[in-house]
Amino acid sequence: MGWELFDYASGHNLAGTLRTVPPSTWCQAFYLFAAGGVMVVAAAPREARTLLVDYGARKSHDSPTENRKGTSPQSPAHRGRALSLIAVVTSWGQVPHAWFSAFYVVSLVGSLFWLVQYFTNGTVLNSIASNQAAAPGPSATLEQVTVAWAVMFLQASRRLYEHAAVLGHSSSKMWVVHWLLGLCFYLFTSVAIWAEGSRAILDRSASETGNLALFLKIAAGIPCFLFAWVNQYRCHKHLAGLKKYSLPDWGLFRHLICPHYTCECLLYLSLAVIAAPEGHLCNKTLLCALTFVLVNLGVTASGTRKWYIERFGIQAVAEKWNMIPFVF
Repeated sequence: MGWELFDYASGHNLAGTLRTVPPSTWCQAFYLFAAGGVMVVAAAPREARTLLVDYGARKSHDSPTENRKGTSPQSPAHRGRALSLIAVVTSWGQVPHAWFSAFYVVSLVGSLFWLVQYFTNGTVLNSIASNQAAAPGPSATLEQVTVAWAVMFLQASRRLYEHAAVLGHSSSKMWVVHWLLGLCFYLFTSVAIWAEGSRAILDRSASETGNLALFLKIAAGIPCFLFAWVNQYRCHKHLAGLKKYSLPDWGLFRHLICPHYTCECLLYLSLAVIAAPEGHLCNKTLLCALTFVLVNLGVTASGTRKWYIERFGIQAVAEKWNMIPFVF
């Protein structure tokens, strides 16, 4: 009986504690946990990493499930039991790469949902914002939240348009876990955009239009976003127009393996600057989102370089950075 009471009390206290965790903390935890998971996978042996991460061209040309030199790749003696298990697990739940468009649908729906909640004084927004506002720390202003919302809405709109009108049909598939991770990322980001501005959302009479620091953050973030937004579209349009499995070498591709990934990182950096609360250079929650984007796309960019080297030779990419000029 004593243990039952103890377990009930512990569970009750834990549930109560979890209810008081601010939305920004949940978002930060998700981003960092997901980034850590990607790093663990990136550190796995190559064959396991190929099964877990690669898709599309890199998957079809460098998959350990291919039959090489007449040896059955499905044999546990050939790859070991662990690798065979990974191969079986990742063979389940393969979804079309075209399902990437769902990410941007989710992002747009999330943006519109919170917009409606704001203008109708919705209980969902007010409840979550009240939870966040109870946490210590400065808040972003309503102007910052508005600009950050608009920026994310524009990004999701353009990416959805690209999938519908620019990018060609792809027959490649990806593991459903990748797809679910992407959906979760955009769901959390739809909250992260305004989470650290909850006090401003609750107190709509406050205005910071004369705040110089606020103006400078928005003035720095918007050009960064527009540069990345336009150039990512140009990169995607160039990739869509290439002959299948050929080497891109136009515009930013002359200097970077994956400039569209560079632009993605700049997009989230601009968001983190635009929505930075008073006294902070960046919004911590969106900075955690940027961390996940850097890790996730960094692993993919590294794999892309290796695939280019195997297919086109090291000279084809010897003078190019993977994703971040002068760094990586």
